[in-house]
Amino acid sequence: MLSFSPGIRCRFVVALPLVLLVTLSFAVFATADGASQDDGPELPACNNPFKLVKVKIWIDGVEGDDLSGLTASFGASLPEEANKSSKLPAVFSNPLNGCSSSSSKISGSVALSIRGDCDFVTKAKVAESGGAAALLVINDNEELYKMVCSENDTSLNISIPVVMIPKSAGDAINKSMEEKRVEFLLYAPTRPIVDLSVIFLWAMAVGTIVIASFWQEFGTSENPDEHYNELFKESPNAGTGNDDEKEILDISVKGAVVFVITASTFLVLLYFFMSAWFVWLLIVLFCIGGVQGMHNCIMTPITRKCRNCSQKTLNLPLFGEVSVVSFVVALCCLIFAVVWAVERRSSYSWVGQDILGICLMITVLQLARLPNIKVATVLLCCAFVYDIFWVFLSPLIFHESVMIAVARGDNSGGESIPMLLRVPRAFDPWGGYDMIGFGDILFPGLLVAFAFRYDKANKNSIANGYFLWLIIGYGFGLLFTYLGLYLMDGHGQPALLYLVPCTLGVMVILGLVRGELKELWNYSPESRSTMTNLTGEA
Repeated sequence: MLSFSPGIRCRFVVALPLVLLVTLSFAVFATADGASQDDGPELPACNNPFKLVKVKIWIDGVEGDDLSGLTASFGASLPEEANKSSKLPAVFSNPLNGCSSSSSKISGSVALSIRGDCDFVTKAKVAESGGAAALLVINDNEELYKMVCSENDTSLNISIPVVMIPKSAGDAINKSMEEKRVEFLLYAPTRPIVDLSVIFLWAMAVGTIVIASFWQEFGTSENPDEHYNELFKESPNAGTGNDDEKEILDISVKGAVVFVITASTFLVLLYFFMSAWFVWLLIVLFCIGGVQGMHNCIMTPITRKCRNCSQKTLNLPLFGEVSVVSFVVALCCLIFAVVWAVERRSSYSWVGQDILGICLMITVLQLARLPNIKVATVLLCCAFVYDIFWVFLSPLIFHESVMIAVARGDNSGGESIPMLLRVPRAFDPWGGYDMIGFGDILFPGLLVAFAFRYDKANKNSIANGYFLWLIIGYGFGLLFTYLGLYLMDGHGQPALLYLVPCTLGVMVILGLVRGELKELWNYSPESRSTMTNLTGEA
């Protein structure tokens, strides 16, 4: 853990966690409230807007956890505030499908029925004729299906609200009603179009890429190897003289293609074999990568500002001679990660997860780089197709979105994958989180970092370079992603669908207009460095 030598750090932080993190950091902008729905036809006679519903529940007078539901396109509207609604007893219809008159007394109560055997309108008419004040339809899965009219219904006059709840909620209600009195209160609070969390998450994503791009400038010493030589007391002349190359993982065209294929294979394995122990393995890997990333982000500026801080060393079994400062920082980082892992289900755990994730991504963007636009085009286009396929097209094969299913953590025993940044919604009545996967930051971040290095090597000004325009493009790409999320009722979005055109597209167009596209396409950092050295010697 404490052996942060260049070779080990590069191989471990980049090769293993990067594959897992980008694979699992589903490139999906998502909302963690399960509010995605299947679309159904809308008829003029029943065109009520679909609204999320809060179902407050009391069991023998004791308030329980709120449930979520979705209104139908027909029926009465629900109040937006809880104090304008009434608490009503819950009664299961008999028969349970609610397709015929109920033998149980449902008058003045919230009737419950299961989905199936007849259409939703029939269930609503039967419940209304029995005197029910509202109808809750229990779905046969966890999705909140949009209940619409049948084709033969040209006019409706249903005066009770009709709401669908997921299967798990129905199972919990059924268990509670066996021996206890259950009461409901239904209302549909207004959801803000834009939450403060969206702005915060946008700033974190853009800020991570900007900091990672500038990190080499303000965070490292003049001699990159000096940092590690001081920490581990290595001889400055040790090795073959190519230490800079050991520090960098240059991505090739072949490597980009193989990476995306590997990511797809791993994603499918996760989809079929997801379990709690597997998620725990990912949590451990995330903590290890986060500790190393945090250690790097802390030690780099310390080593630059305080050259003598790493003079004191101690000998550790297996690790040998280690700087005391490095040991103390690594120990603090380890404690931080362990505390986060233990408290990962608490309301404030997102802070620790975001800190570990940002530090890890900054470190990865220092170690991996794109050599030119040719490799960037292959990598980002493959990721572009990968993202769209596993979010939007995979249901054609697997009958559900593989990416979203893995993101939800189906069959994970309540554990969630940590490879994403998340921020709790401040003003959303349903709470939950807005989130963005690491891949949505790392893939465009590699291109932005390349633009920064290219501008620096060619001494381009801010306006005449590429870095600023790619940052602007990335920011707008995130905004377009949020717009897509809003227009699709919270359905998870493949963010690279918007980010790749707004970054790679911008750079290609600028390069074409400026006549530099060929140079960008075949650019080689080594040749540029050689030319600079020759010019300096001359």
